[in-house]
Amino acid sequence: MQEHENTDTSRKRGIFLLPNLFTTAGLFSGFYAIVAAMKGDFEIAAIALFVAMIMDGLDGRVARLTGTQSAFGAQYDSLSDMACFGVTPALVVYSWGLQYLGKLGWLVSFVYVAATGLRLARFNIQQEQADKRYFVGLSCTLAAAVVAGMVWVGTDFDIPGKRISELVAIIVFGLALLMVSNIRYHSFKEIDLKGNVPFIAVLVVVLLYALIAWDPPKILFSMAFLYAASGPVLWLKQACSNLRQRWRLRKQ
Repeated sequence: MQEHENTDTSRKRGIFLLPNLFTTAGLFSGFYAIVAAMKGDFEIAAIALFVAMIMDGLDGRVARLTGTQSAFGAQYDSLSDMACFGVTPALVVYSWGLQYLGKLGWLVSFVYVAATGLRLARFNIQQEQADKRYFVGLSCTLAAAVVAGMVWVGTDFDIPGKRISELVAIIVFGLALLMVSNIRYHSFKEIDLKGNVPFIAVLVVVLLYALIAWDPPKILFSMAFLYAASGPVLWLKQACSNLRQRWRLRKQ
């Protein structure tokens, strides 16, 4: 009986270790992206950042699917997010393009890091009351995807960051503002991975994989940029709709 209990205890420890291994893999990828950027290997740095995003998406999914959520895992994941999607993209984009702007460059990088920290802190204290279908503010993971995609596309087209450093600063600063804004973004957390899905959904996923494999830097950057832009577009649409409703009420 005692031997059976020990086996169950070991098994539970192994299951709880699983999602944290994905988090650690993501943290490793984020750290490697910094090392690659310091060496000037910006394509490798961008790819490592995307790998960190994949690991970040998997650790939470694995924890929910296996029923191994824990307070430790949540805190570890949040700290990893700060390092991987706050500090890492800021250092990568600074090394690639912002360093040529002098003081303005590192200040924009710092604003990005600070915005990430604020965004994560707000998420941690509001996640119990928040609508799971939406993020309040741009997810730091998707903001990092825009940064990584921009660096990767620039490297792919042989465009040095120095040439477009002003544009890079505007984009990075805009991403920081979106992260701390109250603009809502779809979280897609309502998608049930354990349930049955229509055949068309599987086909869409296959086509999406094929599209990304066809030209990873352009497709990943386009997808991340469009998602980041979707929030302000939907906000403007809602604001215009509210203004029309108020105008009609005044006329009545």
